[in-house]
Amino acid sequence: MRYIPYILFCLVCFASCDDDQTKRMSGYEVHGIDISHYQSFVNWDTVASEGIRFAFMKATEGQEFVDTMFCHNWESTQRVGIKRGAYHFFRPTLNARTQALNFRNNVTLRTGDLPPVLDVEVVDGATKAEVIIGMQTWLDMTEIHYGIRPIIYTNVKFYNKYLVGHFDEYPMWIARYNDYSQPKLAAGKNWDFWQYGNRGRIKGINGNVDFNVFRGNIFELEEMTVAERTVELRYTNK
Repeated sequence: MRYIPYILFCLVCFASCDDDQTKRMSGYEVHGIDISHYQSFVNWDTVASEGIRFAFMKATEGQEFVDTMFCHNWESTQRVGIKRGAYHFFRPTLNARTQALNFRNNVTLRTGDLPPVLDVEVVDGATKAEVIIGMQTWLDMTEIHYGIRPIIYTNVKFYNKYLVGHFDEYPMWIARYNDYSQPKLAAGKNWDFWQYGNRGRIKGINGNVDFNVFRGNIFELEEMTVAERTVELRYTNK
């Protein structure tokens, strides 16, 4: 009998952990995920059968780092027909030009791919001005190279503290996890992608994964992707 309380405690903990998992959000047509080497090997054939329409994946970080699973994820998502996007984790105290070169040396965009993403969520001791200047350098170099305007990823708090009033012309991918209510950005800026939880579970991936939705429909998502003409110009002028 003395083991009953312990068993009950385990059952309560298990139920509580299950409640913490991110549930797929209703009310949106286009669902996606984002991944990195932390998810290890992903079975993309299985993921594609789960209604996932797009996937952002980590490509690079800082001046030299390349995600160890990027090549596998990049090639596999195209093979199974999932819209793919690559992101760079930005380090504001490191040279922004070198960071842009790190990304473009490791990411080749093709027709139908999503725009490049600049992931900005830390300052590493940089000032607000240094963050903004460095971001603009990376964004300008990347847009010139690929011929398409990049997406900015950040969270609500970071945007409202550091980015409000800047980068209004760029698509925004915003992280906000609390109570499934939409992100509200200062100055009325709209979001395009919403990362609404980081404890999602889906067949084909062991462990947790980030869940996302796109604001529009699948046709509007397609309109955001790299056009064939852009790719032709990009590689003609290389």
